[in-house]
Amino acid sequence: MEHKNYLALALPLTLSTITTPLLGVVDTAVVGQLSNASYIGGVAIGTIIFNTMYWLFGFLRVSTSGFAAQASASLDKEKHAMALMRPFLVAFIVGMLFVLIQQPILHYSLSFLGASDAVNSSASAYFSIRIWGAPFALANYVILGWLIGMSYIKATLILQISTNVLNIILCILSVHVWDLGVAGVGASTLIAEIFSCVFGIVLLRKYAGGIWQHPFVQILRRAVDPKPMWQMMKVNRDLFIRTICLLIVFNLFTAKGAAFGEDMLAANAILIQIHYMMAYFFDGFANASSIVAGRALGERNEKLFSQSLRLSLQWGLGIGGTLAILFLAGQKWIYPLFSDQQHIIELTGSYANWLVLFPIVASLGLVYYGVFTGVTEVRFVRNSMIFAVLLYLAALYALQPLGNHGLWIAFLLFSLGRSVFLIMYVPKLRRLFQQTAAA
Repeated sequence: MEHKNYLALALPLTLSTITTPLLGVVDTAVVGQLSNASYIGGVAIGTIIFNTMYWLFGFLRVSTSGFAAQASASLDKEKHAMALMRPFLVAFIVGMLFVLIQQPILHYSLSFLGASDAVNSSASAYFSIRIWGAPFALANYVILGWLIGMSYIKATLILQISTNVLNIILCILSVHVWDLGVAGVGASTLIAEIFSCVFGIVLLRKYAGGIWQHPFVQILRRAVDPKPMWQMMKVNRDLFIRTICLLIVFNLFTAKGAAFGEDMLAANAILIQIHYMMAYFFDGFANASSIVAGRALGERNEKLFSQSLRLSLQWGLGIGGTLAILFLAGQKWIYPLFSDQQHIIELTGSYANWLVLFPIVASLGLVYYGVFTGVTEVRFVRNSMIFAVLLYLAALYALQPLGNHGLWIAFLLFSLGRSVFLIMYVPKLRRLFQQTAAA
């Protein structure tokens, strides 16, 4: 595979993933126009709850992409169908479970977050509407993962952008035209999630219509076959553990930063948002690497697998260096987009040099991650993440005297650890691939 073929996958996928945080800025601006501060806080709290819930099950997209990429190399339509049906069943069951236990989720979440009664009331109104979209939101992960894995890049891009644009339009109308407040914002997101699922199914009928060669009952029976279902669940279990590790890191980062005062918390929040934007750029290339590696495994093509490793290395380092230079050169124009308070902007700038290093040290871990998920050898991802978290915890403790600088150094060490510890598993991954290809 040449660079142009790799970029033909990576660039549309990057554009697809970057729409979420970019368009989310518009959502935030719309919510910020609500007259009552408790409304704004309520939507923020509700969003935190859903982000946590859905982030925990983000593995549904990643694992589906890996299994679909492997199946794409085969002419066996049943493999294509099973790569979609098995995670779809899991998504539906978990989504319905969220709906059934919505009251305990809301109660314990609000108790943990400890907001005011007015904010909790707004958060409850938002949550109680949006929670009905849980089965659709998780199903969307599976649909998106399958389309990515099967290399239907154009469909992926259309689905992502149309959903986010619809959400923004409805959010603006609900607040500025229909005056529906928090309920309108929640309903807008719910409608967008349902639309995404329905539109995704329409796209599946177009691109996957040929995989349903057997009666649905027979396909369903094969989907719940214990052995392949357990294999899928093992992959998802390891990705779930990875997500838990990420939650630990970012929750501790936020908690430690809050202890340094509101201004420092605001400065860190700005830098973390910029960090997320950088991470989304890497995510598009990781998805491309996942497709290539998964296809290589499906074809038992060792040469293509080696190319996936080489392209991930070259483009990971290239994107990392480019993002570092762009941020270093343009940071003075970026901060005012997040705050108009000069002292917050200056404080943010005093810690920005640490973030310049982030794309460089994290690049290989974030892109090679796609190779490992593409061949569904995610236990190595799990192990490397656990080691990186242990390094992070040790650094947090040792660097406490350095204050917020110590916090950022610990975060950089965690990011570096994700790369180094994962790269250490590459030789073992290559040997496992060779054994599989020879079998």
